[in-house]
Amino acid sequence: MLRCSAIIVTYNSADKIGACLEALAEEGCEIVVVDNASKDATVQRVEDFVAWHEVRLLAPGVNLGFAAAVNQGVQAATGDVLLVLNPDAVAEPGAVKELLRCMEATHSSAAGGALLESDGRPARGFAFRRLPTLASLLCESMLVNQLWPDNSINRRYRCLDAEYSRQQEVEQPAGACLAVTRRAWNEIGGFDEHFYPVWFEDVDLCKRLLDHGCKIVYCPTAQFRHSGGHSVSKLSFREKQLLWYTNMLRYARKHFSRGQVLELRAGIIAGMSIRSVAAFLGARQGPLRETLAAYWEVVRKVR
Repeated sequence: MLRCSAIIVTYNSADKIGACLEALAEEGCEIVVVDNASKDATVQRVEDFVAWHEVRLLAPGVNLGFAAAVNQGVQAATGDVLLVLNPDAVAEPGAVKELLRCMEATHSSAAGGALLESDGRPARGFAFRRLPTLASLLCESMLVNQLWPDNSINRRYRCLDAEYSRQQEVEQPAGACLAVTRRAWNEIGGFDEHFYPVWFEDVDLCKRLLDHGCKIVYCPTAQFRHSGGHSVSKLSFREKQLLWYTNMLRYARKHFSRGQVLELRAGIIAGMSIRSVAAFLGARQGPLRETLAAYWEVVRKVR
């Protein structure tokens, strides 16, 4: 059986990390926690757990960003399989063993587990997706998906018609629960730390794995309860807008043609303009001035 190392990046995760660690301790895998300068009791909670279990805690004292923190955790890990797991993802009994069994049986280089909503159903549209295309990112940027979520481009991108109870090859499992063999990880160089501090680093990793000829599978019997949005919920509206769109554009610059990048930039600017008009009409997620400032800061960044 393959040996697993779980890499968990924490950021103000005091209310989540305990259940995550308790579940992993029952799975018998090595645990490495990298803390991104939490300001709450996260480090203390992990240290309390370390007193009774074999867990390695890395606390550099600065926010490295998700990608760099995972890369640092991988350097400290010893397993054959590296399981990147969010603090708000809690393994069901036997989940890690099922994930490893699935990877061995399919000879895959990477795999994602079944992320379950609070009602026990798979997180449809999130557990795995196809790699983004120019069309899917334009639909996201220009409010098409918000106004018409059932459009064919969005359904294909988010795999909304997939059978989530079936083991299958996929393109992009969610980074909240993503297992990669150490060999494949080393061959492609791990996460790209330019995706700072969060978003699109997992998409980029899966794209490079597939370009390298690796197989990625979805393993429905490896189940993890996932509350979702744990770290990003702590970001301000401005930060969410800015980080999402700048890292989206960074992904496009790496993997799209120059012409496609120009189209996406234009689409993001158009989308921000549409959002600004909507904000004036009352459809906003906060005070008008702050909402508009966030949108136009995105425009300045992507122009």
